[in-house]
Amino acid sequence: MGLILVDTREHQKERERICHQFDKLGVEYERRKLNVGDYMDTDNPHVVIERKKDLHEICGNVTYDHERFRRELVRARENDVKIILLCEHGKDIESLEDVFFWENPRSKPSRWVMRDGHPCKVPASRKAVTGRQLYKALNTISERYGIDIYFCEKSETGKRIIELLEKYNGEH
Repeated sequence: MGLILVDTREHQKERERICHQFDKLGVEYERRKLNVGDYMDTDNPHVVIERKKDLHEICGNVTYDHERFRRELVRARENDVKIILLCEHGKDIESLEDVFFWENPRSKPSRWVMRDGHPCKVPASRKAVTGRQLYKALNTISERYGIDIYFCEKSETGKRIIELLEKYNGEH
């Protein structure tokens, strides 16, 4: 394992939390602007980790922020860089298959309105992405751009980043 590069655009609070985990593991790291991804091992610059805080962030990436996200995936492919997507959603989502059954809290009834003179609950967002839709989108992205998708809890992100970078060491 070489020096781990941490993208300078990674959110400060998240970066500090993960770098603290690196410190506990004895992993050397340095902040540097990365062309794609959030974390990279200098021993293998053809593999990067793209960290997502949860499925809600990924929903944003595949819906309203889709074009920016797609450009990053295309840029990686054009530069012969493999992206590993690491989502910190937590215990209830451990694999891509679990995403299929995910219930987006934004689609649950959350407010009362009057309809035909009677109160009823309506979803917070009628356009909220379902688990089934997100599962399908992630599979398409994985196949089209060759990304691999993993999940973890926030308390183990640093460890998972190191494990995944070691797993893919020598690949590109």
